Amino acid sequence: MTEPQEKSRQVKCPQCGRLTLYSTENPFRPFCSERCRLIDLGEWASEGYRIPVRDSSSDPLTSEDDDYEDPQEDKH
Repeated sequence: MTEPQEKSRQVKCPQCGRLTLYSTENPFRPFCSERCRLIDLGEWASEGYRIPVRDSSSDPLTSEDDDYEDPQEDKH
């Protein structure tokens, strides 16, 4: 029996946008080259990529001025 052939698929490199082969033949996948992979790694390491967050004071789950009363709390 022969091994099934891996389907070759081309994707855009997340760093430079060039089409690149997304398969085990490309050791840098999903990037097109080691250079693009290292540029991306550097962005993560220098905190260049960030997830936007809202102001925590507007979050009702973390607001300190919450009117929540603990039912287990002793009210004597």
